[in-house]
Parts: sequence; C-alpha cells; structure tokens
Amino acid sequence: MLKQALALSVATILVSGCTTTKQPETASITNADIQSSLQESQTELITAFNQQCSQQSEQITAVSEELKKLQAQLDKSFTETHSVMKKTAATPKPVPVQVTNQCSESNIGDKFMLGEVESVYVDEVKTKFATRIDTGAESSSLDARNIVLFERNGDQWVRFDVLTNGPDKPANTFESKVERMVRIKQDADSEDDRRPVIHAHLKIGKYSAETDLNLTDRSHLDYPLLLGRKFMKDIAVVDVGQIYIHGKAKDQVTTLIK
Repeated sequence: MLKQALALSVATILVSGCTTTKQPETASITNADIQSSLQESQTELITAFNQQCSQQSEQITAVSEELKKLQAQLDKSFTETHSVMKKTAATPKPVPVQVTNQCSESNIGDKFMLGEVESVYVDEVKTKFATRIDTGAESSSLDARNIVLFERNGDQWVRFDVLTNGPDKPANTFESKVERMVRIKQDADSEDDRRPVIHAHLKIGKYSAETDLNLTDRSHLDYPLLLGRKFMKDIAVVDVGQIYIHGKAKDQVTTLIK
C-alpha cells in the first residue's frame, strides 16, 4: 500500500515538472518569406528611382529650353551688330574741308569780328589808317603832332597835325573840340602823359562806330591809330590770328617807322 502511494507521488511530480519546463513554440521563417520581402523592397526602390529620374529629366528639359532661347537671342544680337558694322564700314569717310585763313565779315551775335590789324577810316581827319586792334590797351589813340590847346566860345579846343598823306609828306592841320583830358601812365619810371581826347566817327568795312581818341605822338610806334578795349566793348570781338578781315585799303596811312 505504501509502495503504491509513493509511486503515485513520484508520477505526480514528474507530470508536474514536465508541464512547468515546456517552452512555447515559435513560428519559423522560410526562404520563400525572405525572398518575397526582398522583392517588395526592390520594387519600392526601383519605383522611387524612376520617379527621381523623371523629375530630373523634366528639369533638364526646362534648362535646355532656356538655353535654346538664350542662344536665339545671342544669334539675333550678333546678326544686328554685324549688320550695323557692315553699314558703318560702307559709309564713306567725310572729306576734310579746307578752311581759308581769311574769314568773311560776320556777326558774332550782335557783335562784329576784327583782326589784329584793320583799315579804319576816321571821318574827323578824312583818312584811312592801318590800325592796331589791341586788347591789352584800355583807350584808343591817334598819332598827332604839334598839339596846341586853345579856347573857342568858352570851350576847350585842340589844334593838331596828322600825316594823312604818309610819313614822308607834309601833314594836314585839324581842329576839334576837346571832350576831356586824360592822364596815361606809360611805365613806372616816366611821368604821366596828359592828353586831350576828341570824339571820332569811325568806319571799318561796312561797319560804323564812334569812340573817343586821345591825341599823342606815335612816331615811335608801328601804327598811327590804335583801338583799345573801350572801343571793342559790347560791339566787337578780336581774332588775333587774322589781319584785315574787312579788307586792306590801298590808300591807308601805314607805319610811321622810317
């Protein structure tokens, strides 16, 4: 009896131990499953790659179209430039025009032009003089000799000689009312030169003008008549590179230097 009970207990323990130590069963992965998974991943990669290539192809096509447009613009610009250059090359070069040294009488605005030397007619002495047009001198002066001041009817007058027939012939005597007396400073070492001033009517070419002339001995100078800035102001401009713009009179009184 005891033996049967002991045998039964051992059997119970063995059955109980087997039940406790039994491991749960896990599902096994076959090669077919792995192959299927790889194929799915490969398909996804190929699909993504094809999509990216398609996008890049569209971008390349757009860039190519832009390049074609730029090339067309460059070709058009080159053609137009070449056409302009061709026309320019075909245009004949301008032929230089020779300008004569002698300018014709002309107005500069409301002024007329004078050369460095002109023939000037002085109505008060009825004579044409070779005249220096001098922008460096302020006043104008006429060569006169034997200058004598006197009074007439309460006014001051002057009697003077002018070599109207040239330096080697007798002078003619003239009288004129004195407008005023002026003092001319020649240089720092000399005294002031006190001169009578007369009013004169001049003619240069076709132009007429009036000015004041101071009377002085100009026998040591080249020209018997000098016109300064006061005469030229507001009526004339001077081209010192030219002479006798208004013509050279044949009967003018020229240099007094012997």
